[in-house]
Amino acid sequence: MPADAQPLTIGVPKEISPGERRVSIVPNDLRALKKQGFEVIVEAGAGFLSGFPDAKYAQQGARIVGGRAELNSANIIVHLRAGAADSSQPLAVEQEMQANQILIALCDPLWDAKPMATLAERQVTTFALELMPRISRAQTMDVLSSMATIVGYKAVILAANASPRMFPMMMTAAGTLTPAKVFVIGAGVAGLQAISTAKRLGAIVSGYDVRPAAKEQIQSVGGKPVDLGVEAADAESKGGYARAMDEDFYRRQQAALAKFLADSDVLITTAAVPGKKAPVLVTAEMVAGMAPGSVIVDLAAERGGNCAVTQPGETVDVGGVTVIGPVNLASTVAGHASQMFSRNVTALLLHMRQLGLPELDLKDEIIRETLVTRSGQLVHPVVRDRLGSLVS
Repeated sequence: MPADAQPLTIGVPKEISPGERRVSIVPNDLRALKKQGFEVIVEAGAGFLSGFPDAKYAQQGARIVGGRAELNSANIIVHLRAGAADSSQPLAVEQEMQANQILIALCDPLWDAKPMATLAERQVTTFALELMPRISRAQTMDVLSSMATIVGYKAVILAANASPRMFPMMMTAAGTLTPAKVFVIGAGVAGLQAISTAKRLGAIVSGYDVRPAAKEQIQSVGGKPVDLGVEAADAESKGGYARAMDEDFYRRQQAALAKFLADSDVLITTAAVPGKKAPVLVTAEMVAGMAPGSVIVDLAAERGGNCAVTQPGETVDVGGVTVIGPVNLASTVAGHASQMFSRNVTALLLHMRQLGLPELDLKDEIIRETLVTRSGQLVHPVVRDRLGSLVS
């Protein structure tokens, strides 16, 4: 912390998104923040649903306040979800923010930039955590990877709970039980965690990703890479995410996938493209080709789903196949999800403080790439272009 740095106050609100159980900062991270000159105000009950009572915050030096209005004096507000990241009420957080406050949150500005324009109008400085650059020094701040780890793990637990088969091979007095066959589409952080978790439970696990480089990653966590013969060399973007492909590619991919699905007991899909609707990789006909009792967990449900029959937020039976479309799955593991989110945000705050916060060092890639609104302007060029395309 610079010697002449002014004290800054962080506000930790109770999340207002329906069903959200996480909290943005946990008590154990307050000590590191206080050492860098931050004071922390916590709305009463903010951490209750994730297992962090007010007393734990008070023990670490936080000031507990009765309601959201008492956070208006805070310099910085840290939320789990704001803007389009809270699709049920995308302007709820924005309407509570005060002029000259800093908002740090998941905002999903590439999906819908309009709430960002509202924050600019309210003179709020906004950092969208989805835009964190995928560089080595930003790994400790990568909220998307942290939440994807939680989601990949929980997807396997959901599948195991819904499946009529146990995952591991078992030698019993009644005979040998063969292990379940799990197929994971998408080998990003969520997919790799799903493969690893299913393998630990004893399943036979295969994985597929459009990116050629993913084969070694699938093997590294115990999965068998599936080669469909339709990989594309330009399938990976600069940031390490999958690119959207053309319709002809998806048709060829679906045809090749069908035989693997028919032989799988569990399918977990994780394919997503930032800012776009999820690609449909599994058609209704492909689902019909799966054996009764099979289970599909579609982790892309919030973006329309990788499976044509997915119903976001619902579990449906389609010809004997159970199709689960979870929404905000990380929130169901609220304790550890909050802990990981908090560590990421704390790392970001400490980094910003070292660079002179409240001044913003725009030469720094981390600050520059996550900054969306400042001084009444929408300053992120990609988000600004996305807003222009929405209103044109």
